[in-house]
Amino acid sequence: QVQLVESGGGLVQAGGSLRLSCAASGSDFGIYVMGWYRQAPGKQRELVATITPGGSTNYVDSVKGRFTISRDNAKNTVYLQMDSLKPEDTAVYYCNARRVLYNFWGQGTQVTVSS
Repeated sequence: QVQLVESGGGLVQAGGSLRLSCAASGSDFGIYVMGWYRQAPGKQRELVATITPGGSTNYVDSVKGRFTISRDNAKNTVYLQMDSLKPEDTAVYYCNARRVLYNFWGQGTQVTVSS
């Protein structure tokens, strides 16, 4: 069982930065693929970035070069560093942990980017 708690969202102007954190409970954090998803009003939830237990990362094209996902297994935490933010990045950002037959979600944290 994994419980995820996101933090770090807020209001920022275009071009600014935010760092999201996701703290996970449990002792098996290191075996999960961790990810960040986002959902804008009226839109479907989309994948933003993932990081495997081995550290391999993937990003949606729209955030490549601007966002960085990382993990600290000693702290059971995954991060999303968001730079050069754009108004279209405005969404609720959700932390996700998954492995075979398991899929856990955090409560979400609001990111609002003003123009």
